[in-house]
Amino acid sequence: QLQLVESGGGLVQPGGSLRLSCAASGFTLDYYTIGWFRQAPGKEREGVSCIISSGASINYADSVKGRFTISRDNAKNTVYLHMNSLKPEDTAVYYCAASPVTIATFSADFGSWGQGTQVTVSS
Repeated sequence: QLQLVESGGGLVQPGGSLRLSCAASGFTLDYYTIGWFRQAPGKEREGVSCIISSGASINYADSVKGRFTISRDNAKNTVYLHMNSLKPEDTAVYYCAASPVTIATFSADFGSWGQGTQVTVSS
């Protein structure tokens, strides 16, 4: 069974940083595109960033470009989302998901999802 587990969320002040981790169990991340998504209260889920299996192609939402960086360590079976210069509007539950489609797009077939980790940006 494919399982993804997010961690690293928490409460941070505006301008602060966090690193989210997405760890896989039951399968190898090497062959999957991994996406980070978020959902704020009362809003639809939106794509944040995604990275193909080789790491050669990456996509970011306009709202996080220049502030967030996605990376993957296939040896550790983990994908990271480094978040800098956090804003209150980044507050949301962040999810990672896996897709067998080798293309960095948020509309790929993300069929396996984690349970999410809460990120709250507030002073």
